[in-house]
Amino acid sequence: MVPMSEMDDFDGGTLTVTVPVPTTRPRAEQDPDRPWLWNVVLLDSDDHSYEYVMELAMRLFGFPLERAFKAAQKVDKDGRAVLLTTHKELAELKIEQIRSFGKDPRVDQCAGAMSALIEPAIGSADESDCPAE
Repeated sequence: MVPMSEMDDFDGGTLTVTVPVPTTRPRAEQDPDRPWLWNVVLLDSDDHSYEYVMELAMRLFGFPLERAFKAAQKVDKDGRAVLLTTHKELAELKIEQIRSFGKDPRVDQCAGAMSALIEPAIGSADESDCPAE
């Protein structure tokens, strides 16, 4: 910075300085009304087999066989299973992948893919109903 005494054109009058004021939008983690993490929830269906649920969990979520079986048991017993807790964009992608997985070829009356939804995660970051072994 140049000292004012060295400025050739300063006449001793009023000097006006414009300072830009930064504008900030709250980030997701600063907004208490916006959930940070989301659960991907698979919903039960009588038109899908355990094998279908296991195949879905292994292909789309990378579950090993035993964890995929636990997911199938959980969705059958409780009507729903949290398969993943993650940020919203990935949760939405996983929902689309579930909806695009297609019908269960093992069940004749199956008309399409299983239903799933995302919901705000409450509690810890690891909300999965199907714990890793």
